[in-house]
Amino acid sequence: MSTGILSAALAFLCWGLFPLYFHAIGDVPPVQILAHRMLWSLLFLVIVLAVRRQWAWLDLVRKPRVFGSFVASALLLSVNWLIYIWAVNNGHVIEASLGYFINPLVNISLGYLLLKERLRRTQWMAIGVAALGVAWLTWQAGTVPWIALALALSFGGYGLMRKTAALGALEGLSFETMVLFPLAGAYVAWLTLHGQNAFINTDSNTTRVLLMAAGPITAIPLLLFASGARQIPLSVLGLLQYLSPTLQFLLGVWIFHEAFTADRLVGFALIWLALALFAAEGLLRRPATAAKA
Repeated sequence: MSTGILSAALAFLCWGLFPLYFHAIGDVPPVQILAHRMLWSLLFLVIVLAVRRQWAWLDLVRKPRVFGSFVASALLLSVNWLIYIWAVNNGHVIEASLGYFINPLVNISLGYLLLKERLRRTQWMAIGVAALGVAWLTWQAGTVPWIALALALSFGGYGLMRKTAALGALEGLSFETMVLFPLAGAYVAWLTLHGQNAFINTDSNTTRVLLMAAGPITAIPLLLFASGARQIPLSVLGLLQYLSPTLQFLLGVWIFHEAFTADRLVGFALIWLALALFAAEGLLRRPATAAKA
């Protein structure tokens, strides 16, 4: 239990610190960062798979249905990554964190709409309060918080597809990066031919190292999360997941000094209240479920 909590907490800690990493390579265009992240992630994952001699899953992806589902999840993942990278490097860390605060509520909404899962009264209340928070932020800003909603919906859709996927976390991400490799490789080759590849043209060895580090930085938190998720209850995992957007939010306010007005605080407070309702309902329900078992 303690090992599982530590593994999951470290995963969410890594994801919470992602803005520092992407900010450090902010001079590289977001699409280039995305392409390099795909390439270096695939290289790192192939090394991990080779060390573990974990190749049997390749037979599964030959099935058209499995292949098609992972093409779709790979596209959703790449959209999520690109929006997040752009948001961090354009001064929208706080709004990006909002997306991941909303994400658990998007997950249960998608479960209701697409998986026909029944929602309990408190869950409906949480969704309603969160919707009020988003509506308030939209009214105050005069525009829909599209970054937050796009991140929440793309990652929610990705999570939904991975929920019923035939592959585990390591194998799934490996195949998704394989699917994306031709696009990323072709784009980086085109950049190289036109003298625009930041990895080659930069004068900074630090930038090169950071781009190469995208592989382990992407894969290691996922492996920690997969390990932790198998050892701890979902209610504990659900609470730990708020560590990541909380860290991102604090970085946006304290490190990147993004504007956070009192009006904006009201909208966030409503969403935090919704999350508190959601988390409390899960914790209170767990003993009753365990007693029935």
